[in-house]
Amino acid sequence: MTFTNLPADIPLVVMNRGGRTENVHRGRISVVSSLDGEIMHSCGDAMEPAYVRSTAKPIQAIASLLDGAAEAYGYEARHLALLAASHRGSREQIAALEEILRLTGIGEQSLAIQPTLPVGRQSRDEYVTSGGKPRKLYHTCAGKHLGVLAWSKLKGWPLEGYIQPDHPAQQEIVRRIKLWANAEGEQVTIGRDGCGFPVAAMPLWRLAFIYGRLASPELAEDAEAGAAARRVAEAMNANPLLVEGRNRLASLLLSDPNIVAKSGAHGVFAFGLKKERLGVSIAVTDGTEIAWPHIVKEILKQIGGISEETERLLEKTFPTEFLNDANEIAGRWDPVFKL
Repeated sequence: MTFTNLPADIPLVVMNRGGRTENVHRGRISVVSSLDGEIMHSCGDAMEPAYVRSTAKPIQAIASLLDGAAEAYGYEARHLALLAASHRGSREQIAALEEILRLTGIGEQSLAIQPTLPVGRQSRDEYVTSGGKPRKLYHTCAGKHLGVLAWSKLKGWPLEGYIQPDHPAQQEIVRRIKLWANAEGEQVTIGRDGCGFPVAAMPLWRLAFIYGRLASPELAEDAEAGAAARRVAEAMNANPLLVEGRNRLASLLLSDPNIVAKSGAHGVFAFGLKKERLGVSIAVTDGTEIAWPHIVKEILKQIGGISEETERLLEKTFPTEFLNDANEIAGRWDPVFKL
């Protein structure tokens, strides 16, 4: 079998057990200036495209805010956080999603996703034990879908087919993502995301630029888009547990007011640093997320931008040394890259 378009990656972090390397997680990193997109640091090929996956959700939410969706439906900060979320199915997340249903008048049956159970293990166990059945609202991307449905209703666009690439909402979302990435004149690859939405692939450094600008929305050429971005980012920082969930890396980082962060599927992660005016994007080649925390900890160690409290919380939640089921130290995670 011949493989094409293989990224030029490098080893980023290794898992050592008993003094021997057991796993090596390869990938790419890009750190760019929020001011102009200059690549400040990179590991692997920052020019090689990556699908942005769910890291695009905050920008997808911005598109609807520019048309007045928040005012039309009375969205509060917690609702905006859910529009940008990959939720785990907690009671608080589902309560906010049900509020969006009531505010917008959108029926749950309109979501073009299959009924499922909560993706978070604790939430799933509690829900199933109480006799809960699969429902569409438990899909991790339900907030994004509801946001686009409500926006389409507001604009008079058809609700049917809202996930299709030729739908006006999806065309406007792609346009907005390209604008925010400063890639208007470039051709981007469009694939299909796991939830059915079109998803763009662009050079990894441009994803870093997206998050640099999300953390510094005052730098946006379009002042209205910048204001909408600020509103979404502030909602995410104010409601970190709604964006993903407890012990999730993005939610932990969002609890730090200097950081805007979001995960994507299959190894993609991005965050922006406000004071430092930097954006960071990561693509782990094997598609897993287990190495993310150790990569992020090392990036922040090298470039700064994190409070001592957040640094301690990261190490407590994602310790360098890992334990086995007997509660004994079994090994450690060791980053092997230098920016």
